Amino acid sequence: MKIERTRPTRYVVDLHAYELASLIAAARWAIETRADELPAEALDDLTRVVASYDHELTKLGAESRSSK
Repeated sequence: MKIERTRPTRYVVDLHAYELASLIAAARWAIETRADELPAEALDDLTRVVASYDHELTKLGAESRSSK
């Protein structure tokens, strides 16, 4: 993993696929099994992150199918 700060609140993260999958799996687990233990803001943030990941992954799949 490599993390680079590009602006005070912006980072570029270079991950292996398994590292990203692990982070997303942990977020999904927290949302699905520990939602009642998380502050509402943290739950909202995790939900948004996972939804954004799912959206971007769908776009990547569509792009790879259209380039064949």
